[in-house]
Amino acid sequence: MPLPESFIQELKARSDIADVASSYVKLKHSGRSMVGLCPFHSEKTPSFHIFPDNGSFYCFGCGVGGDVITFVRRIENLDYMEAVRFLAQRAGMQVPENQVDDGLAKLKSRILEINRETARFFYQTLVSPAGKPGLDYLTGRGLTMATIRHFGLGFSPPSRYGLVDYLRGKGYHDQDLIQANVAVTSRSGRAIDRFFERVMYPIIDLRGNVIAFGGRTLGDGKPKYLNTSDTPVFRKSDGLFAMNFAKNTGQERLILAEGYMDVIALHQAGFTNAIATLGTSLTSEQARLMARYTKEVVISYDSDAAGQKAAARAIPILRDAGLLVKVLSIPGSKDPDEFIRFYGEQGPARFKQLLDRCGNDVEYRLQKIKSGCNLEQPDGKVAYLTGAAQVLAGLDSRIEQEVYAGRLAAEMNIDRAAILAQMEKVRRKAHNGQRRQEFRSFQQHSAGVRDAVNPEKSANLRAANAEEALLAFLISHPEAAREISAGLPPEKFVTAFNRRVYRAILEKSEESGEVDITQLSSVFSPEELSSVARMLAQHHEVKITMKDAQEYSKVILEESNKLDENKVLTADAQDIQKYLQRLREQKK
Repeated sequence: MPLPESFIQELKARSDIADVASSYVKLKHSGRSMVGLCPFHSEKTPSFHIFPDNGSFYCFGCGVGGDVITFVRRIENLDYMEAVRFLAQRAGMQVPENQVDDGLAKLKSRILEINRETARFFYQTLVSPAGKPGLDYLTGRGLTMATIRHFGLGFSPPSRYGLVDYLRGKGYHDQDLIQANVAVTSRSGRAIDRFFERVMYPIIDLRGNVIAFGGRTLGDGKPKYLNTSDTPVFRKSDGLFAMNFAKNTGQERLILAEGYMDVIALHQAGFTNAIATLGTSLTSEQARLMARYTKEVVISYDSDAAGQKAAARAIPILRDAGLLVKVLSIPGSKDPDEFIRFYGEQGPARFKQLLDRCGNDVEYRLQKIKSGCNLEQPDGKVAYLTGAAQVLAGLDSRIEQEVYAGRLAAEMNIDRAAILAQMEKVRRKAHNGQRRQEFRSFQQHSAGVRDAVNPEKSANLRAANAEEALLAFLISHPEAAREISAGLPPEKFVTAFNRRVYRAILEKSEESGEVDITQLSSVFSPEELSSVARMLAQHHEVKITMKDAQEYSKVILEESNKLDENKVLTADAQDIQKYLQRLREQKK
């Protein structure tokens, strides 16, 4: 059963979208809306808008939008009911659970239970005689039993049925285990363990739930590291290993390491603000998650070529999230774990010295460019200064640009104005390219090209635009729904998606006399609600009158009738007779 309308309306009243969003986004007033940098994609110019008067949000850059429930769903990676519970807890309300039939929430709960039992099984195996190979590996890497327990580390036995049999004994079915991705289907059709003969690292979310696992092979098996695939409770592009611990340290920076063992070793050495990605390259979602807890990130990747390449890729992603970025260079081509163990008791103190002395990402990138150029030759000097100008052009702060341009000018004995001119040329070229791309995207979006939610829009542009304007009007003026619907039945809407929205609006206005985007959030997917939010955003500053709405209705009827006439050309005799009869009835 759906949640009571009275509950949803009270939840909305207690969950002002501007208040909720401001916990994640720095907002400022701009006319009747509030704007800020979008939390759902990287941008330097604010295109994320909050519209307090209708309780919606929309980003003109990435096209994400919706109501306060949708905002929480997207930013916290929750389903509808989880987002409702999140907001209800925030507002001090009790969700009427006995009226909710939420299959997805039950599935997620079951997967979390399975993951919790799986973590126990792996730990119990590790500390048993069967887990000796795993325990020897971990203690050989310098980990204490206290650290092993703290991170809940474990071992998956060589048998392909150890975990499956254990979980079956706990009452779970094979399909449950496969959905949790702790088991896979064999060629014979049986469920078998996904992880075997590996040291296991539980991945824990910010609420303390075990949501996935990473496993390291002890032999020559491939891949070396195996991670849980995406499930209803886990997306590897969103989470960060050990963030559940690091977020509570209260330190002013996070240390971004490359692997699980680096993070665990750093925590054991006292650096409890260390985190890592989950077997993938850094994503913008992970960077924005870091930005919620800190303003500075120190990249501490391995010193090999792969680690340095990963660091270079991570820098702009972290900067785009508004973070101050520093890069730690570890001497001797060591990773953090090796460095700390090499110096024994002095390891943590020496690592702290490296942290305190590490330069920012600009200095790091300039040094990398410089090391690849022969400054004894004119071509080398030009290559260095050209590359440096590209780095400076990407900086948001004019002060930063000026400072580094002055430093480069003194270093290379060149006019500072020449460096700034080259930097401006690079910046302008990049800016113009971005503007052209944004304009092309805007044109395509306006024309309905590649519109996955309403694929019929591009072929019926006049009708679809009229439909969208009318829908925006009705959400703001639900009292007009009865009059409009008397002359425009839903079947006259040309595009199927807009027809669904129209029917939902008429239904809600009939039930309560009110319509808002929150009432639609339980009916439409987040992607569909983004389209509704776009309609509201595009017409937010346009005053649509009842006369305008009637004109839109007229356009929709005209376009619908055109389609009917076109269908007649290919219809059989019986269909033509029905069409003519309908025309006669319309004239009466």
